[in-house]
Amino acid sequence: MAEELKRRDFLRAGLRVSATAALSAAAGALTLRRAGGSTVWQIDPKVCVQCERCSTHCVLSPSAVKCVHAYDLCGYCRLCGGYHRPDAQAQDTAAESQLCPTGAIRRTFIEEPFYEYTIDEPLCIGCGRCAKGCGAFGNSSLFLQVRRDRCLNCNQCSIAEVCPSQAFRRVSASQPYLLKGQEQKR
Repeated sequence: MAEELKRRDFLRAGLRVSATAALSAAAGALTLRRAGGSTVWQIDPKVCVQCERCSTHCVLSPSAVKCVHAYDLCGYCRLCGGYHRPDAQAQDTAAESQLCPTGAIRRTFIEEPFYEYTIDEPLCIGCGRCAKGCGAFGNSSLFLQVRRDRCLNCNQCSIAEVCPSQAFRRVSASQPYLLKGQEQKR
C-alpha cells in the first residue's frame, strides 16, 4: 500500500513538472513571437529579380507572396508586358496569349486603347512572371509583395534563404509593405 502511494506521488509530481515545463515553453514561445513581431518579412521591389522562387520555396501553398498592381504607375496599355506573352500571336484574353500560368490577371476594357488589369490574388502563386514581363516591356507597375494576412512570419523565411538578389528583408511591422512609387524609410 505504501508503495502505491509512492508511485501515485511520483506520477503526480511528474505531471506537475511536465505541466510547468509546457507552460514555460508556451510562455517563451509567446515572448519570442511578440519580440519578433516588431518586424516582418517583405520583398524590396527595387531589388527583386522575379526568379520564381517565391512560388516554389514558401512554406505555404500557395505562396504568401502575391503580385501587386500599382495603378498610379500603370499605362493601361493594350499590349501589357505583364499580361501578354512576348510571343503571343494575338492581343486577346485567350489562355495561350497570357503570361500568367494561373490566369490571375484580369483584363477589362476601359476605352480604346486602354485596359485595366487587376490581380485575382487567390489565383496568384507568386511566380513573378507578370512582374518580370511588366518590367521588361512596361513601367514595372506589377511587382511582388508578401501578403501579411497569409505570411507566417517565420524566424528564417525559406524564400529569403534562396533569394538570389537578397530582396527579402525584415521591415517594421508598422509599415509592412514596400510599394513602388512611394519612397520608404529604412
